[in-house]
Amino acid sequence: MGGMASQQGSSQTTIHPTLSQVIEAMESLWPLSLQAGWDASGIVAGRPEQIIERIHWAVDPVQAVADEAVGYDADLLITHHPLFLKPVTSVAATTFKGKVVHTLVENSCALITAHTNADSAVGGVSDVLAEILGLENIVPLAAAEDGLVEEGIGRVGTLQHAMQLEDFAARVYSAMPAVAGGVRVAGDPNGIVSKIAITGGAGDSLFDFVREHEADVYITADLRHHPASEAREQAMMSGDRPYLIDVSHFASEWLWLPTGANALERALADEGYTVTTAVSAINTDPWDFILTSGDDTKTITTETE
Repeated sequence: MGGMASQQGSSQTTIHPTLSQVIEAMESLWPLSLQAGWDASGIVAGRPEQIIERIHWAVDPVQAVADEAVGYDADLLITHHPLFLKPVTSVAATTFKGKVVHTLVENSCALITAHTNADSAVGGVSDVLAEILGLENIVPLAAAEDGLVEEGIGRVGTLQHAMQLEDFAARVYSAMPAVAGGVRVAGDPNGIVSKIAITGGAGDSLFDFVREHEADVYITADLRHHPASEAREQAMMSGDRPYLIDVSHFASEWLWLPTGANALERALADEGYTVTTAVSAINTDPWDFILTSGDDTKTITTETE
């Protein structure tokens, strides 16, 4: 992961879509009807008639990403995470979110976000994770209401061959972009696992669905102490499953970007339009470094003096 953008396509024609036509294509792939009620996906900035030739993709709409998109001469920045998930009363450039908006608008770069709608849709974040990890017989972890059978938050699937938790965790680690936090695992390293539940991003509210599917392992991000502790305590009362694998929120969702970019490029091509796309390689995980038990001689003493 460096600071350079990786090219995902090239333009051979001069027939480019408008922003409204890009939005139509995105709606066919990741319908806004699939987003959670609390979410804020969709267009944030941009004129419907604007011609879109270059599209930049990223997980987070942070300043470094906005600067990168402008440096790439992008007409559109698509991010997974919303910029305004919580309401604001100002977009003045004296605020960090306002500065992002000004950077993009002043350089004629529109902004669209595809969050939980891209999580739930077929080919979304968790589907990509499941495929990268080699899962088969994939179904939604929590099916979408009034959606297709394949739609919903998270995925559950099976490994082609059962393996030890330690080896499977190593597979997860090797699949993720490098971040400071690495991968945390709870469970018997030698435990045999076959059925895997996955939620890209934060998924500690979905433990009931994980248990309903009788998954051996649950992979998600941002596992907090109490939900993780309670999940493990409950698991140890009924066969020690599911084990837990906690990954970086950013890393788990970055993996979807190349797939999303390619899907949108193909959808536009089917309508006769050409765009050039690039995926940001900026690491927007908020953590810079980590200290572990092997970094010094500090220990926790549990014996009573």
